[in-house]
Amino acid sequence: MREYQSLLVEQQGAIAHVMINRPAKANSMDEAFWTEMVEVFDWVDRTDSVRVAVISGVGRNFSAGIDLQMLAQAAGSMVADIGRNAERIRHNILKLQSAFNAVDECRKPVIAAVHGYCIGGAIDLISACDMRYCTPDAHFSIKEIDMGMAADVGTLQRLPRLIGDGIMRELAYTGRPVYGEEAARIGLVNQVFADHDALLEGVMDIARQIAAKSPLAIRGTKEMIRYSRDHSVADGLNYIATWNAAMLQSEDLKVAVAAHMSKKPAEFAD
Repeated sequence: MREYQSLLVEQQGAIAHVMINRPAKANSMDEAFWTEMVEVFDWVDRTDSVRVAVISGVGRNFSAGIDLQMLAQAAGSMVADIGRNAERIRHNILKLQSAFNAVDECRKPVIAAVHGYCIGGAIDLISACDMRYCTPDAHFSIKEIDMGMAADVGTLQRLPRLIGDGIMRELAYTGRPVYGEEAARIGLVNQVFADHDALLEGVMDIARQIAAKSPLAIRGTKEMIRYSRDHSVADGLNYIATWNAAMLQSEDLKVAVAAHMSKKPAEFAD
């Protein structure tokens, strides 16, 4: 793995551990972060030996969201013409969105392990992940409203499908914090672990369980879930029928059946 400016990436067996690595800045998302996320998740997607990805934060926090210095620099680059400013801002927003689209569209499951601050852009990030887990002190907040803006990198589009429309609106309109236990109660996270060490241990165990399954079956399942999220039931049923017309001919199915009958662990090819 090459070295990154804002991320630390390690491959642990079949698991890619992607760590936001700016602890002195509460892991805020600087300009390099957005480009590196696209690059890293392209690598995760196309690397057969990686079957699952875990995202966490180095130090005391997951992430305090977008680096305010980056916003200040963007504001300083504005010109006199409103039309050109609007085009530039739109282009920049779409570029930021692509970083988390890369997470959402990655064929491999992506799990967020959250502790400390998870604010603003960090909510956009975890909303794009497959599952989320946290510590009791994890601090979630859709902070954009307190900055005089609407969240624009995925929270308002993805979060209602995770926690429901009403509670999402409450959090988006008020910016109030949600901590670990409430996050679990409203469905923002799957489970709360006692502390950071237990969180990483628990999430890695879940990742290992996923990595032990047929990679084709896991990737197909994620594809179907994503497709069904954005299409009708009828469209989803038609797609899975077409998908499995090919995938049910995979060697993975034979391996899984043989392992089940012999009561031995299955070993699937990457």
